[in-house]
Amino acid sequence: MPPRRRRLVAGIDQDELLDPDALADPDSSFYEFNGVRVHHKVCAHGEDEDSGGQSSGSAVARSQVGLPIVLLHGFGASVFSWSRVMRPLARIAGAKVLAFDRPAFGLTSRTRRSGDDTKPLNPYSMAFSAMATLAFIDQLGAGKAVLVGHSAGCLVAVEAYFEAPERVAALVLVAPAIFGPRKGEKENSVGEQEGADKKDSDDNKAAPNPFARIWRGFLGMCMWLAGLVLKLVMAVQDTVRALSSKLLVAFLRSSLAASLVRLIMDKFGVTGVRNAWYDPSKVTDHVIQGYTKPLRSKGWETALLEYTISMITDSSPKSRVPVSKRLSEISCPVLVVTGDTDRLVPASNAERLARAIPGAAFEVIKNCGHLPQEERAEEFLSVVERFLQRAFGTPDEHVFQAAV
Repeated sequence: MPPRRRRLVAGIDQDELLDPDALADPDSSFYEFNGVRVHHKVCAHGEDEDSGGQSSGSAVARSQVGLPIVLLHGFGASVFSWSRVMRPLARIAGAKVLAFDRPAFGLTSRTRRSGDDTKPLNPYSMAFSAMATLAFIDQLGAGKAVLVGHSAGCLVAVEAYFEAPERVAALVLVAPAIFGPRKGEKENSVGEQEGADKKDSDDNKAAPNPFARIWRGFLGMCMWLAGLVLKLVMAVQDTVRALSSKLLVAFLRSSLAASLVRLIMDKFGVTGVRNAWYDPSKVTDHVIQGYTKPLRSKGWETALLEYTISMITDSSPKSRVPVSKRLSEISCPVLVVTGDTDRLVPASNAERLARAIPGAAFEVIKNCGHLPQEERAEEFLSVVERFLQRAFGTPDEHVFQAAV
């Protein structure tokens, strides 16, 4: 009998998968939130540099911000993405820094769901991650914290802010995967409204004309009928869309979809990590191992599919205004950081996003791709430190020295 053929994904044997707990590091912790065991790590100010993990450098701090920091990774990443900057950030903050794996990523437990699941909060939803973020602020024993998000993690950070703005001291958005409105969009909408108001005012000033009144009444009836037809068409579209969504969800929960996910990750997973860097040749084996480690966890592919389903079937009220339309409501200090050669989220989008947020600072790190906190860790730390000093009035400068 011939030997069984091994099923490999990015070099990981898929027949030898383990529970997330078995893959935990010595400094890993788990916190149960709404039935999900959330994997996280905490660095405290003053921890020994050699106590584990990697750091980009050391900082001699004469004054600190005094606020804890919560780090939120992007799609396909984990707490590993922050490993080079956690300890330096703890020294800058003079407080604890916490990073956690969002559901579907890293070593956070994989929760199986079904079509008739009635849990009020989908663990794979953006809302769950935002609420978990606020719960971790409580775990840190803090009234508020600085939220640092990367890529899709920026959306979680902003959602958490809108959920409880009084809990968020500042936002640092790194390579943010949030749509930055183009210049003039808001102004155009305001201008159109002003034009309509002016027209209504002119009409009111005009002398009454019975024929004009009849004509306006006829046009009004036509518009009402057109609106009714449009609503009927939209109702039909919603029904078709709902049916299509159900079919798509059924497919995404099939064994075929799981096989496709494994194939995609095997063929493009490592390539995707390399392409996220400005210089792919500098991506080390240590980095690749950090990103592929979660592929050793049981149920990783079904969790990714459930995450995708949660994005498709977002149950938030239709009346809820999208985050990209509420950016002007953000009132806390905000820093937007981007690499000048980000192939995934262009720097131009980050700049538009910064312009849309009142008072936001904008920084571009040169010769850097989508992962400033990994590829250009020391420049990233310097940018964040300057921002926090300006935002919270810490007057002394911190000196960064290269790691030995």
